[in-house]
Amino acid sequence: MLWVNEKQFEQKYINFCMYTSKNSNMNLVAYLKANNVWFNLISKESTIHTTDAATAAGLPLERVTKSLVFLADEKPVLVIIPGDCRVDKGKLKEVLTVRNVRLVPFGEAEKYSGYPPGATPPVCHKRIKLVVIDQRVMKFKTVYGGGGSRKKLIELKPEDIQKLNKAIVADVCERGVKNENVDDTRRLFEV
Repeated sequence: MLWVNEKQFEQKYINFCMYTSKNSNMNLVAYLKANNVWFNLISKESTIHTTDAATAAGLPLERVTKSLVFLADEKPVLVIIPGDCRVDKGKLKEVLTVRNVRLVPFGEAEKYSGYPPGATPPVCHKRIKLVVIDQRVMKFKTVYGGGGSRKKLIELKPEDIQKLNKAIVADVCERGVKNENVDDTRRLFEV
């Protein structure tokens, strides 16, 4: 067995994710298999927004997660929340102990995650080292997220998402905002 130090492991992980995130969900599958993680890929019609993905796949919105890219003091952070919730930026700032957080514009998210919006899986990202999972996600046996393409969802266990990302689990959703018409990214297109 070959042992590597944490820095070597982190660099290999980053290199592998950068290689695998080039628009191929089959490489996402290889990553999950290499890490002995249970998963299930689901095909659906092409969608971008969480509400549309849940409808297309016939799944409850609260079990389809949003993987949203934020900049926290200009460092990329992925925030994973249930599809029927919104991020509370104040809570996120407090959890990360930063001054500023902002949602990355729709057209820029891919440069950080390696995936176009609507395809971003909850694991294995191009330039994101810090991940926060809302505590509500952890209550489910399995959840769904982007499957590496807009035509796929991937089902994973929340504890595997947390472990692979070395993620922080915290309450980062707005209170009282929980309905089927909530979609943070959809607001970017409203005129």
